[in-house]
Amino acid sequence: MGFQQGLSGLNAASKSLDVIGNNIANANTVGFKQGQTQFADVYANSLNGSSAGTVGIGTKVSGVVQQFTQGNISTTNNPLDIAINGGGFFRMTTNGAVTYTRNGQFQLDKQGNIVNAQGAKLTGYVANAAGVLSTGAASPININTADIAPAQTTLINAVMNLDSRKLVPGTQLPVTTPPVIVPVAFSPTDPTTYDSSTSLAVFDSLGNSHVVQSFFVKVDNLAPPGPTAPATIEWDVFATVDGNLILGPGATTNSITRIGFNNLGQLTVATPPFSATETKATTLVVPVTTGAVTPINTTIDIKYDFTGTTQFGSDFSVSKNTQDGFASGKLSKFNTAKDGTIVGSYTNGKTAVLAQVVLANFTNPNGLQSTGDNQWIETADSGNALIGPPNSGSLGTLTASATEDSNTDLTGELVNMITAQRIYQANAQTIKTQDQVLQTLVNLR
Repeated sequence: MGFQQGLSGLNAASKSLDVIGNNIANANTVGFKQGQTQFADVYANSLNGSSAGTVGIGTKVSGVVQQFTQGNISTTNNPLDIAINGGGFFRMTTNGAVTYTRNGQFQLDKQGNIVNAQGAKLTGYVANAAGVLSTGAASPININTADIAPAQTTLINAVMNLDSRKLVPGTQLPVTTPPVIVPVAFSPTDPTTYDSSTSLAVFDSLGNSHVVQSFFVKVDNLAPPGPTAPATIEWDVFATVDGNLILGPGATTNSITRIGFNNLGQLTVATPPFSATETKATTLVVPVTTGAVTPINTTIDIKYDFTGTTQFGSDFSVSKNTQDGFASGKLSKFNTAKDGTIVGSYTNGKTAVLAQVVLANFTNPNGLQSTGDNQWIETADSGNALIGPPNSGSLGTLTASATEDSNTDLTGELVNMITAQRIYQANAQTIKTQDQVLQTLVNLR
């Protein structure tokens, strides 16, 4: 027995205790990956090689390997915190130097960049003004806080039911056959001159809101002298913008359109039609005085589509009344989806894609070189970074408002520490025993 074996055992056990202590110290470090000490035996080399009975000269630490197992996911109150569930690393950049991390504790700097505590910028694919991602090279993600531009209304979709039981305004009571109708002029302020109405806000090119109110007036088109119903029952549609009556193309009625239904209650035509192929829609010309100039000075042209509107013997109802314009909006919040897409929400109710976080993975993650601050850099041993969007290939998914806990198993590390302590004591005992043996030899007479 020699001192070499005991000394090597002490050194190896001490190194193991260092690794265990580092694991325990980082039990609360977000994204930390615990290390594991690996040992190898040592034999002396000779020109003749080692015989079968050769005794080793101890042990050595062959390496400290990090365990890239998944840590628990904990929720936080910071919407910028992101946890990786699965494989991959966040790709960070600092003045052009690229690092990788599992720590997803992020914040915005004064320029709108998403950064970590050390100021490294999170990288990904940035979206253009139309929300289309540029999926070439990853670049630092910058959150654009500018107002979203307004969009002028170009289309109104109205789906409703007009009550076929309604009388033509001016019909004298009691109703006779044929009915006696005294023509009355339409007035938006006189409910007796129309049968039903509905309203909707539209927007000009500057995002200013204008209230369009539509009025529906049943038309006297019964074929005299008998009670036979005509093939088409028609309704005049009048409209006001911000309370002002819109003058339509009709020479006598000034309605914006006339819509007709067959005796099954189905819409057949709008007169004048929007186009030869869209006969159930018409053009609504809205005058504006707000400086909006698109598409024509002082007016905006809107396609008013009645497709789906019916005329049944039931109360007037509106199933759908939508338009495609919106006012300008300010960015109120944003969140990150599982696939890394960062979607901004605006005060006008609209959403837009701002960017997409990318992840990087490696063929040999243990080949990465740790630089501290929960960051690694690529090396020849790790291989080149494989970059892509989350939830693709070997890359995991993301969880917003959450972080990945350290994967240190405290219970296991405490047991390992006891084991390492016993090994250290045992190796110390071998040195003590060797010392006693040498002392016995010295004391021989």
